[in-house]
Amino acid sequence: MKDSFELKGGGEGMDNTGYVADNDVVIPSIDNKLAANGKSEGHSKALANGGQNGDATLTGDGVAGDEDEMPDRPQWSNGVEFIMSCIAMSVGLGNVWRFPFTAYENGGGAFLIPYIIVLFIIGKPMYYMEMAMGQFSSYGAVKVWNISPILTGLGYGQIFSTLCIVTYYVSLMAITAFYFIMSFKSVLPWAFCQPDWGANCFDGTGNQTFNASSNQMSSSEYYFKNIVLREPDTIHDGIGPPEWRLTLCLIFSWICVFLVCVRGVKSSGKASYFLALFPYVIMITLLIKGCTLEGAGKGVLFFITPQWEELLNPNVWYAAVTQAFFSLNVGFGSLIMYSSYNNFNENIHRDALIVTTLDTFTSLMAGCTIFAILGNLAHELGVDDIKDVVGGGGTGLAFISYPDAIAKFDTVPQLFAVLFFLMLFTLGVGSAVALVSSIITIICDQFPHLKHWMVTSVVCCICFLIGLIYATPGGQYILNLVDFYGVTFVVFVLAVIEVMGVHWIYGLNNFCHDLEFMQGSKVGFYWRLCWGLITPIILFIVLIYFLVQMEPLKYGEYIYPDSSYAAAWVLLAFGVAQFPIWAIYVIIKKRHLHFPEMIIDSFRATELWSPKVPKNNRDWKEFKKLKAKEEVAMTAVENRFSTLLRRFLGYETARARNAKSLIQNVK
Repeated sequence: MKDSFELKGGGEGMDNTGYVADNDVVIPSIDNKLAANGKSEGHSKALANGGQNGDATLTGDGVAGDEDEMPDRPQWSNGVEFIMSCIAMSVGLGNVWRFPFTAYENGGGAFLIPYIIVLFIIGKPMYYMEMAMGQFSSYGAVKVWNISPILTGLGYGQIFSTLCIVTYYVSLMAITAFYFIMSFKSVLPWAFCQPDWGANCFDGTGNQTFNASSNQMSSSEYYFKNIVLREPDTIHDGIGPPEWRLTLCLIFSWICVFLVCVRGVKSSGKASYFLALFPYVIMITLLIKGCTLEGAGKGVLFFITPQWEELLNPNVWYAAVTQAFFSLNVGFGSLIMYSSYNNFNENIHRDALIVTTLDTFTSLMAGCTIFAILGNLAHELGVDDIKDVVGGGGTGLAFISYPDAIAKFDTVPQLFAVLFFLMLFTLGVGSAVALVSSIITIICDQFPHLKHWMVTSVVCCICFLIGLIYATPGGQYILNLVDFYGVTFVVFVLAVIEVMGVHWIYGLNNFCHDLEFMQGSKVGFYWRLCWGLITPIILFIVLIYFLVQMEPLKYGEYIYPDSSYAAAWVLLAFGVAQFPIWAIYVIIKKRHLHFPEMIIDSFRATELWSPKVPKNNRDWKEFKKLKAKEEVAMTAVENRFSTLLRRFLGYETARARNAKSLIQNVK
């Protein structure tokens, strides 16, 4: 290490790899060559000079435009639309029917401790990171990987999973729409057993004592499985044709999604106010109603009473990670897409904290609402243990237990059924719009000449046709397989690579400098520590645990045929394989270089990873040059441990601060 240092400015000291070297220190330069991307030398010089070329201005991707305007990309009308859209996206069906059951199943109130811890070390950091990636680059989930082209396959893999989830997600909205329509009947159709439903069916509103150990089936459960779904006991003979009533509801659901997406952020931004706020009006109404019912207090206590011994169970911590991960909708590309339509200087630090905190609050409120009403159901049935009326999570909670409880309301149960299913449908639209928009944005980024409404029409039609699978009698069997193998597994694997790629390949220091320029303030210790160390390591450990503990998936007690498992593994392999396939493709595209340089250049950020507004682009390049000089100066007076400490935690020694001050004074 040297006690003195030499300043290198502009292009001095730059080797042919586009890096600035200072003895043993290698710092990424912002003047990377465009040759690898087929750009001309004249274009490179124009970019290095802030894009100025006479009276015209070139952006990072060669688009001429005004100094302060985003070239050829729509933006949110204001920051509130962005926040509302993120709330509508993140607060979805999972908050209402997945979180309450997951919490109850994993220690009740004790589950909140690992959940909140995981939220702070995984959920919030990933949410903020994806917001920053989209806003800085102004690209969707594929082109954002100009940050490190070898990771392009992550975007395609995430979109594959997004396609899987949105097709079955809207099919659940279709079931919700069906229940919503049926709620207008003078008598709720699931409240009483019909004569042809068999002797094992008992009325949901009856006063008979419920026997959990018997083979009895409540009228609400019979209605859901045999009247709505017409679900068979096995799919060995096939899944059957689409059910016509659910097909019509599926068409209606996709029309709603299409109408919100058709004009891009111009239409979805306006709709976000209703999609984000209206569900809270209904949820608060149901919470107030639930808390006034007899037995409600017992239900809420059952939900929040901690089982402390569960804190030592690794399954509880795994459940907390998956719940926080998927509740916030990170890893699907939709958050990157939404933030890509932001103003470059939008305060996403504030936005990320608001949305993630509100998401957690909503989950807790939904849990109290659900279990207050289930407590009343247990009281009406004369059941001491509320476990006997919970049934299962997901669709079982939404379409069996909760409708059963609503049917027992003394006053206008139809009104509360209408409100509940309208809330579920609205929550579903908000999340589905984000998922569909991710796919649309990627296509429009790749083919900007296509009309947005045409792309939206084609995407919605294709997704509808795929979704017909879930409108069949055996659709829930397929949904269970696709959710696990095509979504959960694939997204989790790709998310681990995503966090490591951004902060270990592009570099934590580089990313924090980009964020500092965009937000106008330094990145704090908490974010650096999570991004650089805690979040990727914890995610990797959870992934290993997930693989070790993985068992063949079942649907209830039903074991799938071998052909179903084979198809599911093909689905998984196709999603995960996008990463290596596109990595090989990116490397081959650079075959004009020598082999080592092919590999190195595939990892290096391209010139397209830069602000798109010309003035921001020029200022960012100057900012990065200054940071490169500061890095050389501080590294020259530090030992290696101090350098690592500064890059990961942002801590600067007194000597490093003095060296940086000299650089700033020279500037």
